[in-house]
Amino acid sequence: MQAVLKIENRTARWLWLASQGLSDTPTGPLNLYDTILKLGMVQLDTIQYVARAHHHILWSRNQNYREPMLNPLLAKERKIFEHFTHDASVLPMEFLPAWQRQFRRMVVTARRWHGDLENNPYLDELKDRIRDEGALSTHAFDTKIQGEKKMWARPPHKKALDYMWMTGQLTTCFRDGFIKFYNLPERVFPEEFRNRSLSEKDELDFLLNAAIDRIAVGSQGEIQRFWETSSAKETKNWLDSAGLVPVEIENDDGSITKGFGAPDIEARLASLAAPTSRLRILNPFDPAVRDRNRLERLFGFNYRNEMFVPAEKRIWGYYVFPILEADRFVGRIEAKAERNAETLRVIDFWPEPGVNWGKARRNKLRAELERLGRFVGCRTVKWERGSQV
Repeated sequence: MQAVLKIENRTARWLWLASQGLSDTPTGPLNLYDTILKLGMVQLDTIQYVARAHHHILWSRNQNYREPMLNPLLAKERKIFEHFTHDASVLPMEFLPAWQRQFRRMVVTARRWHGDLENNPYLDELKDRIRDEGALSTHAFDTKIQGEKKMWARPPHKKALDYMWMTGQLTTCFRDGFIKFYNLPERVFPEEFRNRSLSEKDELDFLLNAAIDRIAVGSQGEIQRFWETSSAKETKNWLDSAGLVPVEIENDDGSITKGFGAPDIEARLASLAAPTSRLRILNPFDPAVRDRNRLERLFGFNYRNEMFVPAEKRIWGYYVFPILEADRFVGRIEAKAERNAETLRVIDFWPEPGVNWGKARRNKLRAELERLGRFVGCRTVKWERGSQV
């Protein structure tokens, strides 16, 4: 029986930050595709409180990144594609053969969200239009919402397009701003990936190996939740024969979580270095903080998004950014970019309990706010009354 490897809490933090591209100072030459490949996925989000999530996530890894750099990887180079993991995300194109599994699995979710449209002739009508006219966005159609206009209600054409996108019958070929244009997969996906067929076993093996590679160490649930492309039973069965290293991970509160380490975990530990002391303002959708249970377990940082919480019930604010310094989350801050006025407004700031915000740390926060402001075209940082550090 393989010996259990014990991972102390600080080491587990360092492993996680290294695997998430947050250990090194975010400067130097930028290889955007390699950054996305290292992360495995980058979540897309419409909200632009400062910057849209996908842009902010990539900028956090290398601050030479700029917003116009992403779309060419999708639209011209075809090195990434868009689909649904835990949410809409961009993924490396080389994952496409294994991702056929997710296209099949998403039929269940698509039916739950949009109804069973599989045999609806309207799908063929939309595909015929795209086949004849080329890539189309939702603005090319004019059907209206049927019935009561509830939150998240969608007109028939939007439901149909989403249904086909989720199930792999259509794909995103480019974006104009944030407007998604749909096309037929055979016109978008490179032939070398589109025609590479894997068995279901090989699909699952590829994805779960990719998951543990990107989290370094984790529990069964954390491995499963990374992609959300397998059930608990499928994940457990895979782990029983995957040959991963058994580990015991010390949590922030001193408790122990039993889990698994990547096959090369000992080599990773041997080369592990302390993360940079650079202070970073992370996006609420950053993959480093997406698994809230893991975040609290490893870092003792209780963080939740409150965008859809009624204002009177929020503990913090509408769009609150976690603040990471080295291997600790030292606070949270709410800021909003007024791009037309070239001003980054700091609405509120909350230090974490027990963190001393002396002059040096305050200066680091101000410097990062200025860098974030420059990224989104804001030359001035304006602190609201009561939020000044």
